[in-house]
Formats: sequence, C-alpha cells, structure tokens
Amino acid sequence: MEKKTAAERKNLITRLMEEPSYTPMKEKELACMMQVEPEDRPELKRLLTELLDEGRIQINKRGRYSLPSTPLLTGTFISHQKGFGFVEVEGREEALYVAETRTGGAWHQDQVEIRLLPGRSGQKAEAEVVRILSRGLSVLVGTYQKSRSFGFVIPDNSRIPVDIFVPQERSLGAEDRCKVVVEITDYGSGRRSPEGKVTEILGRMEEPGVDVLSIIRGFGLPEEFPDRVEKQALRCPKEVSEADRAGRLDLRSLPMVTIDGEDAKDLDDAVSLYMKDGKYHLGVHIADVSNYVQENSALDWEALNRGTSVYLTDRVIPMLPTPLSNGICSLNAGEDRLALSCLMTVDERGEVTDYSIAESVIRVDRRMTYTAVAAILEREDQEECARYADFVPMLRQMAQLSALIRARRHQRGAIDFDFPESRILLDTQGHPVEIQSRERNTATRLIEDFMLLANETVAQHFYWMQLPFLYRTHEAPDPDRIHELGVFVHNFGYSMKLGREEVHPKELQKLLERAEDTPEEALISRLTLRSMKQARYTTDCSGHFGLASRFYCHFTSPIRRYPDLQIHRIIKEQLRGRLSEGRQAHYEEILPRVTRQCSLTERRAEEAERETDKRKKAEYMEKHVGEIYDGIICGITGWGLYVELANTVEGLVHVSRLPGDFFTYDEAACELRGVRTGAAYKLGERIRVEVCSADRFAGTIDFTLPWDEGGMKDGEGSKETDCEQ
Repeated sequence: MEKKTAAERKNLITRLMEEPSYTPMKEKELACMMQVEPEDRPELKRLLTELLDEGRIQINKRGRYSLPSTPLLTGTFISHQKGFGFVEVEGREEALYVAETRTGGAWHQDQVEIRLLPGRSGQKAEAEVVRILSRGLSVLVGTYQKSRSFGFVIPDNSRIPVDIFVPQERSLGAEDRCKVVVEITDYGSGRRSPEGKVTEILGRMEEPGVDVLSIIRGFGLPEEFPDRVEKQALRCPKEVSEADRAGRLDLRSLPMVTIDGEDAKDLDDAVSLYMKDGKYHLGVHIADVSNYVQENSALDWEALNRGTSVYLTDRVIPMLPTPLSNGICSLNAGEDRLALSCLMTVDERGEVTDYSIAESVIRVDRRMTYTAVAAILEREDQEECARYADFVPMLRQMAQLSALIRARRHQRGAIDFDFPESRILLDTQGHPVEIQSRERNTATRLIEDFMLLANETVAQHFYWMQLPFLYRTHEAPDPDRIHELGVFVHNFGYSMKLGREEVHPKELQKLLERAEDTPEEALISRLTLRSMKQARYTTDCSGHFGLASRFYCHFTSPIRRYPDLQIHRIIKEQLRGRLSEGRQAHYEEILPRVTRQCSLTERRAEEAERETDKRKKAEYMEKHVGEIYDGIICGITGWGLYVELANTVEGLVHVSRLPGDFFTYDEAACELRGVRTGAAYKLGERIRVEVCSADRFAGTIDFTLPWDEGGMKDGEGSKETDCEQ
C-alpha cells in the first residue's frame, strides 16, 4: 500500500466498497484488488478491524466485507440494572432496545453509534452498539468496600452493574462502608474490571446528611456558586433606583398580593384583580430577573448550567445566588420591584378578550400564604378575614375568576391531575419523623389558574408575531401506552373510547372524573400520568396535550427556571423595538441549545428529587417494620406486586412471599395468577401488607402478606399507626 496516513487508507477502503461494481470480498481478495504487498497484509487486517469497530464497514458470516446495510445512528445509551439498555436517538419517538449481549461495553449516558437490527413485523425496533463515541459518566458515587491491599466502590446508581476497582494508594484512606466519590480512570473491558481513584470521602453511610450529599454528588448537582458569580450577585443593587423605574409602567398604586407556601423565600409572582364594566382585569406580575442577570454574564452562564432550582427534602439548590433569589428579584411586600406584567381582561366565560404585556414597576401590598387564603375562601375564617380585611373582596373575586378559567379549560379537555403529594418532615439531624399528604386547595388552584392563563397568553402573542421563542410543549401520548392504560383501568371497571387516531385529552379527562372520590383515584391519576409523554422545551409551538392548549410557554418563574429568564429577554427586546434581524438570528442560533440544556437539567432535577424522597421514605419505614397497613396494588410485574400505602409510600411484595401457590404473570391482563388455585392479584385491588424490611441506602421497601390474617385483601381491620395519613 502507498505511504498514506491510517485515515487516508481507511477512506481508500471505504471508497472501494462504495463503487457500484463492488461485491463483498474476503480479506485476501481485497488485498489482491488493492495490490497490497505481503509485508503490508497485517496493516490491512488492522485497518479492517478498526473500520469494523467504528461501524463503517460490516463482515458477514462468510468473512466478506462490505459497507453497512443500514445507516448508523448516534444516540444516548440508557442502561438498565439487568444489563440490557435503550438508546435515545434525537428525532425518533421511541428509544431503541439493546440486548445485553449487544451493548458493546456501553455505560449509562454514553454517546454511542448504533446499527439497527432487522426485526419482524410488529416487534419493537432493536439495535446494537457499534462504537462508544464518548463516555457520559466519568465520576460516580458509591460505597467503599475495603480489603487489605485494595478496595472496590459499589456504585449507588443501579444502572452501573459493575464495581469499580480502587488500588490502595488511590483510596484517599477511605474506610470500609464510607460513601465516596470515585473518578473512573479505566472503563475496563471483557473480564477486566473498571478502575478508578477516590477523589472525595463524603462520610460514613450512617452519618446525618451523607445520604442526600451522595445524591447531590451522584447527579452532578452544583452546590456552591463560583466566586465570580457570587461577587457579581453581591454587586447587584439592593433596591430599585429612579433610573430603573424610568420608562416603565407604574403599577405601584394597584392593590396586589403574593400567595405562596409558608416557607417560600423566592417570591417571583404577584397577582392583582379589579372589576370594571362587568369584566375582570387580572394582572400577573413576574419578577424582572433579566434586569439583573445579563446575557453572557457569569451569572447567566451559571444559571444556564444549572437550568433550574432543585428542591430536595432537606435543602434547596437554587439556580441563582441568594442575594438575587431572596433579595432584589424577590417580590417582597412593601418594596419597589421591577416586573414584567401580563395584564388581561377576562369576560364572564373565562375568555381573555384583551391583554397587554409591559415592563413595570410594582409594590406588593401583602405577602399571603396558601393556608391563609384557603381559610378565607373555604371556611370564612374570622381571624384570617380580619387580618386581611382590605383584600378579602379581591380574593373572593379571584376565586370567582379562577372557577371561570378552570371551567373554560375543562371544556376544551384539559387534564387535571389532582392526586395528593407527600411532604416529608425531618428532625434536626435530617431523619424523617412524619410523612404528610399535601393536597391542593382553593388557593393553590387559584394561583395555578392565573399562571397558566398568563403563560398561554404570552405564548400565543409571540407565536403570531412569528419571532424566535421558547415554548413548553407536550406531545400526544403513544397509542400503545394509551392502549395499555385502557387495559389497566378495565380492571377497575372503567372503559375508554380508543380509536385508531390519537386520543383526545378529553377522553383522559373523563376517565379521571369517573375515578374522582374513589379509593383508586390517586392510582388511576398516576397511571394516566405515566402513560403520557414528558413535556419539554422546544423552539416549535406544537401545543400542550395535557392542557389541551395550542400555545404554551413558561413565563412565570424566572428565579427558579432558566427558560422563563430566557424568554423575558426576548419579550423585553421586542417591547423596546430592539429585536432586529440580527438579534432574531442570534436567538434562532442559541435557542436550540438552550432548550436541550433546560430539558436535560429539568429531568436531572426531577430524578434527584424522586431519589431523595425514595430514600427518606425507606428510612422512615425502617421504624415501622412489622406493622400492617392497607394499600392498593399500583404495579404488577413478573417478580411481584408493587403496593402503595395511604401515605404515598410504595414497596414490593416479592412473588416468593405470596402464599400457597406458584404464580405466573399475565402481562395482557396485568395480573399475577396462581397456577393451582387460580387466585389472582390485579392492579388497583386493595390489599393488606406487612412491612418486612426497608433499606434507606438503596431506597427500597419490602412488604409481605400478614400470614396470621391469611393474606386477606379486603382491607378490613388493618392496624392503625401514625404512619397512615
């Protein structure tokens, strides 16, 4: 072969195979065709092997080489703890299944090149990993197991199925059962274990706070702000200046309030309302964070990197430093603040008949809480009515308007998920002492209705202006998932009209309405939610399925969400007449990257929050081993029943703990059925369970059926404890 670089030689081989006259050849035939000298044959073999590894060529069972019969795709590998995985490819709705034997050594979150595999009609698409392009995880958190001259780190992430070998000199002196951060230095191959070095010792597993710190490190959540970001935040003004007020709509005389939770400190939305000519004049006023976080500043880059604030059980990891989030950007009562206001005129049908969007200066009159407002509106609480006497008439008008908006949204088919969420109360050491059910009330719904209306109004305005914008979209669910939901709810006696076309959100709305105030309401709500796709940020306004809305964006929370901050900049440039062709081109260039980053960080935050709750609930249930509860079967698999208790705790009854029979899993009917007795366990059934174990570190809870009660499923006579809400 001529003296060329390896890359040039590879291209020469692939160009030969691209020729129309080329037929698959063996290695010797290729050597003859390309006039390779005998002494260069090993080099040809090496190049062919590399091309195979890179997925640029393929070899058949007879040893003949050719170009791949199907094009290679690039995506993100999502591993499963059982060894197999999926690859998410941008532009494809469904992830591609990858069997354990075809992962090519890929780890969770690796960027990989894959080849589609031929499949039979009706089967889901499968693929094999051809090449690992880049590693997604370079740092892991796990438990250190110490031996005499070395150690292993067992990853917390169950998607990483291998332990990490750590030489003693790279252990930082970690002791047995310590939680550590380990950096991967070698990903291993074949029988050779991955290798790493300990970079941080978080503490012993049992020490307070180590569990949450492990989650923070494991998900790569940034805690401390860089010095330059902190310094920039401290340089921000502490109060609004006269220069800041110039040119803004002055709304300081307009009565307005904030309504938030008792412990909220970053207040980024205020509301006002008055009646005129029989119409409601609603104002939704959002903190103008973009006035203090300039594009491409250190604050801006850090906010984009974080993407969102993260709300863990025992702490908040904010998107912006405290001097901003709790200071000048927070709409604190009695203080002038800069805002973006969406001023809407709403008629008696709940329809927006007129609106304007303006830069404003506001002054909130009172800081109110959901609890206080609900007490006024739901119970006419005399003490609260007296405390907020000046605002009670406005609050009552707000409740009337909220009902109109909600009725209109309901009429078009919006899906309202109204199942209780849990709130985990901790002691001073971070140990869970109580799990409370946190339900929505009139006040939370009121604010939700007003924020949704403002988001829709802003999104519609900019859609029709045909300007670059950032939308919140929610695609219609996959028909297969909806069909599975239909099978599930049939076990409860519910039916759904499922045609060949996409399901309308109104059909899911009707299902939830029929289940309202029934024991299975929360379960059906969660199953319906799981059947739907995940909402995401996009530059195309394709609508929001769950809200049955043609136009939707996130405008109302710029302190804690970067997408809101991003669109505030666009809104302000448009209001000031500065959205030139050049600026529009700028936004068209950067917005796709912003949407990907924000969708990614949102998912990361949600997973970290779920993992924290899961571990705290498991720790709480460690104190209740041996106690008996009523629950509902919320999931069925071949290995057992998942049961949810009234306090939202979920655990597994392994199939081996089901009494007196051998059980088989009927996936179509979603039930476990006894082979000999015919006894069946179905989704949604009430069942009595006993807590047999809980593992706070793994976040798992195991139930069994109380043998002394015969594993009865009628739910009568269960033991009442302080765990039940």
